[in-house]
Amino acid sequence: MNHPYRNARRVPFAGITAGLVLGLAGAVQAHAQSSPAGTAELAAALDTVAAVGGEPRIVSGAGMTRDDVPLLTLENGVPFDTSRPERRLVLVGGLDGDPDAARIVLDAVRWFKTAAPEAERARWLVSALPLALPGGNTTGQPAAFPPVDGFFDHPEQPESRYVWRWVAYQAPDLVVEVRAGNELSLRAGSGPEAEGVPAGSLAAALAHPANHTGLGPVDTLLATAGARDGAAVMREVLARARDRQSALRNVLNRRMARDPLTVARLMARRYPGTPSISYIPALAWVHTLRVAEMDDDGSLRGKVLEEVRPWLSGDRPPFGNRISFAALAGTMIFSQLVGLPGEDGETAARLAAEGVALAAAETAPGMPERASGWSDDFFLGTIAAVRAGDPEGLAAAVRLVTTAAARLQQSNGLFHHDAAAPTAWGRGNGFGALGLAELLTALPADHPERAAVLDVHRRHLAGMRAQQAPDGMWRQIVDVPGSYRETSVTAMTLTAMARGIRLGWLDDSYRPVVDRTWRALLAHVAADGALVDVCFSTGAGPTRRHYLDRPAVNGADDRGGAMVLGAALEYYDLLRAD
Repeated sequence: MNHPYRNARRVPFAGITAGLVLGLAGAVQAHAQSSPAGTAELAAALDTVAAVGGEPRIVSGAGMTRDDVPLLTLENGVPFDTSRPERRLVLVGGLDGDPDAARIVLDAVRWFKTAAPEAERARWLVSALPLALPGGNTTGQPAAFPPVDGFFDHPEQPESRYVWRWVAYQAPDLVVEVRAGNELSLRAGSGPEAEGVPAGSLAAALAHPANHTGLGPVDTLLATAGARDGAAVMREVLARARDRQSALRNVLNRRMARDPLTVARLMARRYPGTPSISYIPALAWVHTLRVAEMDDDGSLRGKVLEEVRPWLSGDRPPFGNRISFAALAGTMIFSQLVGLPGEDGETAARLAAEGVALAAAETAPGMPERASGWSDDFFLGTIAAVRAGDPEGLAAAVRLVTTAAARLQQSNGLFHHDAAAPTAWGRGNGFGALGLAELLTALPADHPERAAVLDVHRRHLAGMRAQQAPDGMWRQIVDVPGSYRETSVTAMTLTAMARGIRLGWLDDSYRPVVDRTWRALLAHVAADGALVDVCFSTGAGPTRRHYLDRPAVNGADDRGGAMVLGAALEYYDLLRAD
């Protein structure tokens, strides 16, 4: 099974069905559940149900509790596949921490996979979060929906934010909130038959027309049942379910219907919001100039030139007192302006050369003077030389990446963020993927170090492929399934993989990975170019919690916008090469 806790104890499903309440009541409530071993009973149950033929069959994670316990899920893996006609049903249990609800959900899914009428199995794709609050609620405050901020660093209830986002991006047509009780009952949270579902509940919030998902409402049911009533719950749900596509899923489908150039044009016009000589606006400007050239769009070209003008005119210096790799990476824009009709090519060339030289300065071979030592350097410390095509700068870039890889690359191919921060941070790995792809694009085929760089890159992308989330995204911590699914690492990894396929250094087995990623990325880009879940600016930190608690930006974001713009253009190039 594709699941992170491979040492969890496995027991037959019949034994779990008979003893799940006792097993989870002890293991889930115990403080020891902050370790993977504490989730063994639930993980074993999920594995057993996943092994039954049919969907859902992928064990993953929706989030992490404040005590580092994963919110384990059972997923179908195709929420963003618009070619699949099935309706989407999501089951969520244990929002009050009651392990009986987990048993109900697991039994419901097992019955669906083994005993539901064939017509119903053909009509629905199911995903499940059996125990949304393992360990119970320790804050004393009930989880309230919808959450409107605190993604995913809320000091008391990050779990509700994880649940909210995971449910919405399973693209549901029907969500069933499951609670344990004395008798079986189902109450509708939406439509003319709505039956007083409690305000603030997940079922009530998702059904509300203005539910703060940014997507739209979805039909919901609140199911209450005894611990052994899982099969009956599923039978009743299927009997009552309306055969219609939700407004929420309609919005996601419209997002995913957009072609790459439509997205690229949207992002080029919106980003950057804040011009500066730094990698973020420069990356957007470089890609915007490409869109302008493709479309012969003078207004887009003029937008870039107007925003860059203060540095070309000398009104603003490109660097402050402290010169960072992030600022030096921003000089990539000047290389793109050299030779642009009507522009001061001499000034642009001088500023580009200055950036390359400063980035290439070393205290020792492979030890850049201005490096942070983080995996960010794979991109930030090399892109100025790559875009300039400067031979000495490229030589320094090769020394940087080979030295950094020796220090940061793990046996599974992933990069630690820093030697003192042994965590596979998402965007840190995105920087590695994108930086190496850009460097390989610029290195001559006969460069003596090209094979070594390519080997690092291939091992890294193989490691990334193995850690792709079921929906096609990558995570804030790449190899921690409960960490949030993050947009910037997804965009950067797509760019690197798509380019590798197109230029021949990755084989065709990566193509379905890239196609799934593109659909997932589209789902996280709103119609106006706003984005969902872009990690805030992040320095290296010594603990996993440091990365789990980084805020996620939802809305306009220059960093994510630039990266999505680049991913859209790269996916367009891949489609055109077919």
